[in-house]
Amino acid sequence: MRSSLLASDPQATLTSLYNQLEVLRDSRAPSSPVYPLLIAHQKLDQAVAAAYGWEWPLSEEQILERLLALNLERAAAEGLAEPEREPA
Repeated sequence: MRSSLLASDPQATLTSLYNQLEVLRDSRAPSSPVYPLLIAHQKLDQAVAAAYGWEWPLSEEQILERLLALNLERAAAEGLAEPEREPA
């Protein structure tokens, strides 16, 4: 994948590819050179959710809420103090 992306733009950097990916998330244009990267991320996100036993799809906010809950559970299990949280 990297070689085909670099072939289309030899000056491409990882940052520029991910900037294009963010634009592509909104447009979903299959003709984009970074479309395979979007598909790879979607498959990875789905596999990670399945590994945690979560339904899919989830919003970014739902993912962050669940990860925070897991972090707090682990901290409690290890006897660590609960981290300070920003007021909602």
